[in-house]
Amino acid sequence: MNDTLKIGEVTIERTAALAPMAGVADRAYRLMSKKYGAAYVISEMVSAKGICYNDRKTAELCTVTDEERPMAVQLFGNEPDFMAEAVKIVLDYSPDIIDINMGCPVPKVVGTGAGSALMKNVKLAADVVEAAVKAAGSTPVTVKIRSGWSADSINAPEMAKALEAAGAAAIAVHGRTRDMFYSGESSIDVVKAVKKAVSVPVIGNGDIINADSCVKMYRETCCDLVMIGRGSYGNPFIFQEIAAKLHGKIYTPPDLEEKMKVMLEHIRLILELSEKCEELAMHEARKHAAWYMNGYYGSAKFRGRCYQLSSYAEAEALAAEFIELQRQHKINKM
Repeated sequence: MNDTLKIGEVTIERTAALAPMAGVADRAYRLMSKKYGAAYVISEMVSAKGICYNDRKTAELCTVTDEERPMAVQLFGNEPDFMAEAVKIVLDYSPDIIDINMGCPVPKVVGTGAGSALMKNVKLAADVVEAAVKAAGSTPVTVKIRSGWSADSINAPEMAKALEAAGAAAIAVHGRTRDMFYSGESSIDVVKAVKKAVSVPVIGNGDIINADSCVKMYRETCCDLVMIGRGSYGNPFIFQEIAAKLHGKIYTPPDLEEKMKVMLEHIRLILELSEKCEELAMHEARKHAAWYMNGYYGSAKFRGRCYQLSSYAEAEALAAEFIELQRQHKINKM
């Protein structure tokens, strides 16, 4: 397969991209993912209407740094006029791409008629995209969708065709329906069907947890790029693993000491980029610390302790204690 793809005039390496994840994929998370090889990153979703009303978090959510490029800013909303106005505002931050969220399943987004609620209204979804495309000028507009609203209304191929006709430059597909949320198995067949339905690039998303599942997505769907969400939790190394696999190189996973070192680096970055005091910023870091410890002996107890962290010094001490626990466990097993 080709080593790169183009969305508009934006060139992206065909390894793996970081999915937009509200409350997770902030700048620190994106920078860590980029460091380990993410080919493309997307901001946390931003309310189009909120931007138009001069939401105070707009600059924080929409700022694009050179280290993160290529990067998209993701908007959500269901009103074409607000979406067009929001796109014009976002262009001041010079994103490489503007992405529109039509896949978020959470009730507070769906309840406004946005996110995956738009899977039930193909005409309105196309109108939203058309308005965004007209406002965006030469900046490509992409859309992230789900397979459908429910198991009896899987309409991703139909939706993708309408969005392509409205001017979307690429379509990302999460292979679950809205009512599945994040449970059950993501459908590769839906991604494959969308790829067959449109001529613009298609990005496959859902259940990518390692290099093998990424290769399977590429092979079975012929998609143009693979996107990783929860598989990157506490695991920015997944992008390195995938790049190695696709380029025929040997990948050596990090040992525990390296993982704890990277966890602490990630926490330092959160603290550095936060405008909050250390204790409040550590609240943001807690879940990330817990994810880095996942899968090890005694990790459940330590994950609980991660959610009590209130300083970087505490995180350092906990990481050292965790390493010692694993060392002792290994000795005891011998």
